[in-house]
Amino acid sequence: MPLNKSLSPQHSRAAASSYKAHMTWASRSVSRTLKTTGAFLRRQIWLWPIIAVVLLATLGLFVRFAIERTMKASLVSELQTLRDVEVAMLRTWLTSQEHNAESLANTTAIRQLTTKLLEGNDPEAAKALADAIGPGMSSHGYHGYFLLDEQKIIRAATHPQAVGREDLTDDPEIDEFFTLALEGKPLVSRPLPSVLPLKDHIGRMRTGTPVMFVAAPIRDENLQVVAALGLQIRPDEEFSRILELGRTGETGETYAFDKNGVMLSSSRFDEELLLLGILPDVEGSRSILSVLVRDPGGDVTKGYRPKHRRADLPPTKMVASAAAGETASDVEGYRDYRGVKVVGAWTWLPEYGFGVATEINAAEAYGPLIILRRTFLGLFALLGLSSIAIFLFTLKVAKLRREAQAAAIEAQQLGQYRLEQRLGAGAMGVVYKAKHAMLRRPTAVKMVEPDKVTPEALAAFEREVQITSQLCHPNTVAIFDYGHTPEGLFYYAMEYLDGISLQELVDQYGPQPVGRVVDLLQQICGSLYEAHTMGLVHRDIKPANVMLNRRGADPDVVKVLDFGLVKEIDSDGQRGMAGTPLYMSPEAIQQPGTVDPRSDLYAVGAVGYFLLTGRVVFEANDMQQLMHMHLEDTPVAPSLIRGERLPEELEDALLACLDKSRAKRPQTARELSLRLDKVVAEDGWNVERADLWWNQHERGTAPKLTKPSGSPPTVRGDQAATILHE
Repeated sequence: MPLNKSLSPQHSRAAASSYKAHMTWASRSVSRTLKTTGAFLRRQIWLWPIIAVVLLATLGLFVRFAIERTMKASLVSELQTLRDVEVAMLRTWLTSQEHNAESLANTTAIRQLTTKLLEGNDPEAAKALADAIGPGMSSHGYHGYFLLDEQKIIRAATHPQAVGREDLTDDPEIDEFFTLALEGKPLVSRPLPSVLPLKDHIGRMRTGTPVMFVAAPIRDENLQVVAALGLQIRPDEEFSRILELGRTGETGETYAFDKNGVMLSSSRFDEELLLLGILPDVEGSRSILSVLVRDPGGDVTKGYRPKHRRADLPPTKMVASAAAGETASDVEGYRDYRGVKVVGAWTWLPEYGFGVATEINAAEAYGPLIILRRTFLGLFALLGLSSIAIFLFTLKVAKLRREAQAAAIEAQQLGQYRLEQRLGAGAMGVVYKAKHAMLRRPTAVKMVEPDKVTPEALAAFEREVQITSQLCHPNTVAIFDYGHTPEGLFYYAMEYLDGISLQELVDQYGPQPVGRVVDLLQQICGSLYEAHTMGLVHRDIKPANVMLNRRGADPDVVKVLDFGLVKEIDSDGQRGMAGTPLYMSPEAIQQPGTVDPRSDLYAVGAVGYFLLTGRVVFEANDMQQLMHMHLEDTPVAPSLIRGERLPEELEDALLACLDKSRAKRPQTARELSLRLDKVVAEDGWNVERADLWWNQHERGTAPKLTKPSGSPPTVRGDQAATILHE
């Protein structure tokens, strides 16, 4: 069966009501939060610069990350493009050298002379071969040649001392290079240190001079490879110049390197490397074949010195990646051979046995971003200083304001009211007896103490005034005025009550006569009925919140006080537990948001119980036990505690109020009042006796009744504070 068809109309209406209630609660909760936040921010001016700093920092970080992402993407593209262009130019040049060598090696004259030379060591054939190779060498910029037979013995060469040697290929890499040439593949070697003395870039004859070779196979008339022609290239002429084209900005460079990290081209930092000791300080010292591209572990240009020899240092991140055959880039930054943080892109050319890298200092690459960061840091610093200055100014103003408030209180003047006597203090306010400057009427003035003036305290203070001022029942305390002084003291004025609370009444004079209790409870019901009909629940009815007064000619006039915890019946109210545990209904403990007028009537029953017996309904050793008793235990009949028979109607009414189930309690305050009307008091309490009582007792003159010594500690009376969890 579909779900909507299985629900009864009552269930549908309940669900709709629950949804509406939930939406109402959410709307009011959001509204209340926004209102409280707005009020708090209006008062705490010093918070605005901090908020501005936070917002600007958030915006700055967002902009920074956005710019950084864009810059990194652009930088990756630029580095990869430059690397790829350089590699393409190198490949073109290398391929051109291979073609040139292959063309030269397979001219008819060179092939014939090579065959003749291989058949016997004919000096004339060697000289003729040199003459035949000479024009090709001149046109292509080669600086020497040698002829290698199949046994890898040099049969002819530019340098006579090389002829007949077979040890020039002892190096495995050189041996592999010429093996490939003899197998029929023309190729170019990476830069190598010369074995024979050659002229370096400043004209000195020395071994170890950087040199490159291009080798091509020489074929006989049957197209079989019979020898290899090697041609000498100076790497600092075209090879290094091509890579030097990849130098960008102040620090960008492109260079070649082998798998061991040996630099195969010139660095743009040769002068700096000399000063840093990375290059030997001798005439003509250059980085090609002299610098190991290793990670020193720190920035050498800033004074860092490695703890190991350069040969023992690990390769840079770039070399390690390229030697593994990877083509990659890194714009997060890594250390180069100087220890400087750089960004770069690299690739490996496996057919030539070396890699190519393009790098630039990270500081230069991210120069605009660094400027942006510094700008934002400057703004943050200014805003931070501004917030500190405003905070200090606020503290100074707050101090002056507190001094002005204290001075106003000391001067006993609060707006139009002259303060005369401090009557007492509550959780957030203090009460004074005062007189209006013009009316001369005794008034009670309640104000928020200066050190407790917070947005939350003011909101609760205003709420209490606004709610109480709506009530006009004679048994509810009347509000006359509300406002604040120029010094910022918030206050409201209410009628002055010179009586005593019901708590004090019982503490000082013990259990009360039945007739008096009935009369007091009916007056409390009258005040609450008005509040309940206006959709309000008091939530904190207790003896301390009910004053007993003589008003004019009338004795025993009740005034219900302290509507600070009042809750609207159709609202979510305060979601936490509120009230005084000794007088709190079971539902107020278990489900604080569901309290209604019947919860107040539970408290009225507990107050009546206290007035009749001088004891609270439940006495416990701790709060947890007390709450458990409200939820589970049945109250002892008042007559048993009082030790005398009580009117059945009164005892039934009080125990009905204290029922765990709201449905079994009186449903309205008026219903409870009508039940109390039926009580016949045999003690004869009336107006005359009340007048006599007031004539005989002045407030605070009678001694208090105390508990017998040796009684166990209990939670009772004013020991149980009003609690409120927001």
